[in-house]
Order: sequence, then C-alpha cells, then structure tokens
Amino acid sequence: MFNIMIVEDDINQRKLMQSVLEQYGYTVTQAEDGQDALDVLDKKHVDLIILDIMMPRMDGFEFTSTLRQSGCNIPILMVSAKQSPVDKRKGFIIGTDDYMTKPVDEEEMVLRVGALLRRSKIANERKLSLGNTTLYYDSLSVACGSDVQELPQKEFLLLFKLLSYPGKIFTRRQLMDEIWDMESESDERTVDVHVSRLREKFRACTDFEIVTVRGLGYKAVHAK
Repeated sequence: MFNIMIVEDDINQRKLMQSVLEQYGYTVTQAEDGQDALDVLDKKHVDLIILDIMMPRMDGFEFTSTLRQSGCNIPILMVSAKQSPVDKRKGFIIGTDDYMTKPVDEEEMVLRVGALLRRSKIANERKLSLGNTTLYYDSLSVACGSDVQELPQKEFLLLFKLLSYPGKIFTRRQLMDEIWDMESESDERTVDVHVSRLREKFRACTDFEIVTVRGLGYKAVHAK
C-alpha cells in the first residue's frame, strides 16, 4: 500500500485530500509545512508527496530544493494557487515532478498521483516495458522485439517521457522545460524534429505510436 504525504498549511484542504485519497486505497500522512514534512520523512517511509507552495516556515519551493539537493527522489506533485508560467517553471527547475493549480480537481489529482507512482516504479527499475518493446534507462537503448537501438540522450528521454504516460498530452513547452536545459537556445521546433526522428526509427514497431494533437502537442498511444 502506498503512503502519500500531504504538505499543506490549510487543515481543511489537507483533510479533503486525505479523504479522497483514502477512498482509493492510499495511506495518508499529513504535514503543516516544509519543516514539518522533513521531520516526518526522518521517521517514516513516504512514496509520494503532494505539496503546497505558500506555507509558513518553509515553503514548497525551499522544501523541494532541500529534498533534491540531498539526493531524495520521492515523486512530488506541487499544488498551488500560483498559476503563472514563471512559478510552474521554477517548480520544475528545482525538481517537482508534476504541477496542479487550485482549486484542485479531485479526479485529476488521483489520476496524476497514479501516474507519478507508476513512473517512480519505472525509474527505480531503470526500464520501461510496453508489449514487446523495452526501454533501458541506463544504456539509453530501446529493444523492439529483436531489434535494439541506442538513442541519443534527448531522443531517449523524450520517448521515455511519452511512453511513461500513455494517452497523456504534453505540450511542446512542457517537453522543452523537462528535457532540455532551460538555458538552451533551442526552440519548441526542436521537439518536432526529435519526434520526427523517433517516428522514423520506430516505424516498424507495432507496440506504440506517437500522435500529434493539433494545437497542443504530442502523446504516445498503445498501437491497436
């Protein structure tokens, strides 16, 4: 059973999230702010953290930065009333895994929690399997049946990201922020070029397809 820690200074919001998550079989631990959350992590195992930004003593940004600098890779879902692209980018740069804005859609929260836990399991195993296709994180290689290809790092990370969340649409900006250096001079067309290369390399693979969602971005789907 997964243990999820909710770090939120609003007690009513914490209780609501806990109630929703417990309905889906999760065990929930609460913390009032970042400092309280660090104390909890010293005492018990946590599989995922749902984290507010604006909190007393230690806010969500400082908490995330502290965790990542210490080498802790627990998945973090940042939840905040802050909706500006600057705040979202800051969250991703310092190490959050996903970002939602308030008011929180409860069903979406549960779906994102499930996706992050699956991704964490994949990362720990260092590989991702889909049908007869397996991606090996450490060697940046992809085996599709008996055909094995080693990919350039950015191509591999892009494919790994899309296949980790089948059916989820990612905008070009999201993919740029998470895979390319924020200081890179590359523009969003770079994503299109890399997708084109992946499609060419895996056109014979029948396990997945990278689909263009017009006006939005890309998603990976299981091939029928």
